[in-house]
Amino acid sequence: MPGFIKPQLATLKSKAPKGEQWLHEIKFDGYRIQVHLNRGRKKVYTRNGLDWTKRFSSIAAALDTPGEAIIDGEVVVTHEGRTNYSELQAELAAGRQDRLVYYAFDLLWRDSDLRKLPQIERKQVLLDLLGENDIELPILFSEHLTGDGQEMFEHAAKLNWEGIISKNAQAPYRSERNEAWLKIKTVQREKFPVVGFVKDPSGVAALYLGKKEGKDLVYMGKVGTGWSRTVSSQIRKQLDTVVSPKSKLTKPIRKPKATWVEPTFVADVEYRDITSEGLLRASSFKGLSRK
Repeated sequence: MPGFIKPQLATLKSKAPKGEQWLHEIKFDGYRIQVHLNRGRKKVYTRNGLDWTKRFSSIAAALDTPGEAIIDGEVVVTHEGRTNYSELQAELAAGRQDRLVYYAFDLLWRDSDLRKLPQIERKQVLLDLLGENDIELPILFSEHLTGDGQEMFEHAAKLNWEGIISKNAQAPYRSERNEAWLKIKTVQREKFPVVGFVKDPSGVAALYLGKKEGKDLVYMGKVGTGWSRTVSSQIRKQLDTVVSPKSKLTKPIRKPKATWVEPTFVADVEYRDITSEGLLRASSFKGLSRK
């Protein structure tokens, strides 16, 4: 039985593939984990090969199977019906494991090397392994659909999921990023009042964003990517016309580098998620306009 196996990674695409040769799974927002089961001895590795057996001891304990197996999957925490990375980080930081769930989606070894088998066969052997040994929560099998990936992707977007992973049903497992696995991400897009900015020599380094909630203007975090140097200087010229001596947020926040502005302009922003602290995650600037 080998040691840690470098994981297969998915290539980012803007559209889901079509055709019966593709399997489509939910894209989970968590930690990629490889579990090694060796006749009662258990090891849990991160995607970079770090031994995190102690941190994921509840998952290792639940995978009680005979013989040898290497399972690939993702550890998640579900919050409000979808996987939430910031909630997972909070659980791990507190040393808790009771909310952790492990979605198993591939089987690389079962008493011998399975990596040359087609994807669909590896998944079937994994399903059999979990079923025959009555493996239950916190372990779940990652289900898939076949056929029209775009339909599943649109469904994922409506449910605010992270996106989908499309896998070639006949492909072997390869420890690299390749096009046998494709990831199609959903993004959310919204306009947020600009409440301040951080200067850089020719423009802005970041924008501070707010959101109206009733009569309150609450802080939503910052955006610091998505503009060229030219656009950055244009943003700065516009915001310099509405500089304010103090923050217009209902609840003041400490930002020593902030230049506060009247919330006259709104930033069009794409983002992945809102964290448990109420801040935008993986945000990217798309445009600036007056209210």
